[in-house]
Amino acid sequence: MAGRPAEPEVIWARPERAGRGPRPAYSRADIAAAAVRIADADGIDAVTMRQVAGELGCGTMSLYNYVPRKEDLYELMVDAVGAEYELPERPSGDWRADLTDLAHQARAIMHRHPWMPRLMSPVYGFSPNAMRYLEYSLGCLDGLDLSYGEKMELVAMVNGVVTTYVANELSTAERTRSLPWSEEREQAVRIAYLGREIASGRYPRLAAAFTEDSGPIDLDAVFERALGRVLDSFTRPPGG
Repeated sequence: MAGRPAEPEVIWARPERAGRGPRPAYSRADIAAAAVRIADADGIDAVTMRQVAGELGCGTMSLYNYVPRKEDLYELMVDAVGAEYELPERPSGDWRADLTDLAHQARAIMHRHPWMPRLMSPVYGFSPNAMRYLEYSLGCLDGLDLSYGEKMELVAMVNGVVTTYVANELSTAERTRSLPWSEEREQAVRIAYLGREIASGRYPRLAAAFTEDSGPIDLDAVFERALGRVLDSFTRPPGG
């Protein structure tokens, strides 16, 4: 029926090429790389089938022969970026250190590809590179006295912390870049307003918090603490 949307399917279950006939002009890796280049340069909203086809030098309708839906294109992109994880042949035996390393890698990958937080979804969680990542992550937790369900929950929570934290970092940076004046002027105005409100006496706890001499905010240290608290919550005490 004309206008009927494509049926849901798993792109990885679809043969990349038919058993017979000429070799396809483009591989999934080619298509994913083109889409990632566009997203890195202009943001995820710039990734359209027409733009990707133009980047490849083919017709838009031809691209649908390789990627039936835009959701499939997104999944190819997420999987392509997932190849950037540097996973050792085997875990070190220190599950906290291993998961911490994965979290730092994830943060760096998302900063290299700022569109990534918007596409992080369980829907794209079982692509080849995602399963490679999950298998390694679960291997890191072999020595931890948890069920596989709890281990999957731990991995998901670590990924959630990283995604949320990076999304906030990127959003703050984007807002700063869009200011028609310097960040220093913006901060000066806000600090002056905050000072007046705190001086009113209506917010004694906020006053104590803001006057506490804790020095400048170290975003890397905040990230480490947030990550550490998640890991701590999955550590059972002896006999627990």
